Amino acid sequence: MKFPKTHTLKEIANLIHCEFVGDANFPVLGMNEIHVVEAGDIVFVDHPKYYDKALQSNATIILINKEVDCPEGKALLISDDPFRDFNTLTRHFMPFQSSNVSISASAKIGQGTIIQPNTFIGNQVVIGENCLIHSNVAIYDHTIIGDNVIIHAGTVIGGDAFYYKKRPEGFDQLLSGGRVVIENNVGIGALCTIDKGVTGDTTIGEGSKLDNQVHVGHDTVIGKKCLIASQTGIAGCVIIEDEVTLWGQVGTTSGITIGTKAVVMGQTGVTKSIEGGKSYFGTPIEESREKLKQLANIKKIPELLNKLK
Repeated sequence: MKFPKTHTLKEIANLIHCEFVGDANFPVLGMNEIHVVEAGDIVFVDHPKYYDKALQSNATIILINKEVDCPEGKALLISDDPFRDFNTLTRHFMPFQSSNVSISASAKIGQGTIIQPNTFIGNQVVIGENCLIHSNVAIYDHTIIGDNVIIHAGTVIGGDAFYYKKRPEGFDQLLSGGRVVIENNVGIGALCTIDKGVTGDTTIGEGSKLDNQVHVGHDTVIGKKCLIASQTGIAGCVIIEDEVTLWGQVGTTSGITIGTKAVVMGQTGVTKSIEGGKSYFGTPIEESREKLKQLANIKKIPELLNKLK
């Protein structure tokens, strides 16, 4: 998430009422999660296990719960609760805006696009030309949709990330200030759910097609011309490269990459990154030919046991 204008380190520290280490005029351009940070961004860290990763990341402002040696060319924001203060910044720079109309006055809808009844289109949404949005679709604020996109009934685009911190009193949600970006010629089936990024974009690439009841987690990037079948669940921060096929009821863990033109067969659990150009099956996941051989051999076990007797 980039801020509308450049802020100083001191201005940000004042917003969250914390101390800072570095030049008071150090420039702050935005805030992001660690996997997408750039120079000028704030990243937060609240566990010693991840201090080095955050300090050595591309972020130049680290919101941290302990004063540590500050790397050259960077700055620190010292907070007793970085998670809380990251949420404070999200509320300030990307506040929730309620709406009392079905289609926000600030939404931009291209020529030839059809919006069926009972659809909600939020603030600052942009929809391209010649799209077809069926009934009972909810498109949350700041979503970007390209041309020739079809979205079927009951789909929700831009819901919050499933991202929580466990506290003694319960679970504390990390607020989502990102977007969903859907490129040209995408097809999305009925009852799909596509979560927005925490600070960045959840992206569905040009020409990709999603079947009914597909879930796409926060900050996931789906490439061009992918096919994703029904009841597939994709976790957050997954990279799915171009022309990947995921068959029905595939599930993934977070933070992995699925390579170009990979094919993942139905009911597979993608528990790790996989190379492109191959077919995969099973949990734990393996190349499908090897996995099917193993299953065939397992069926022979009773026969082998009988022979041993």
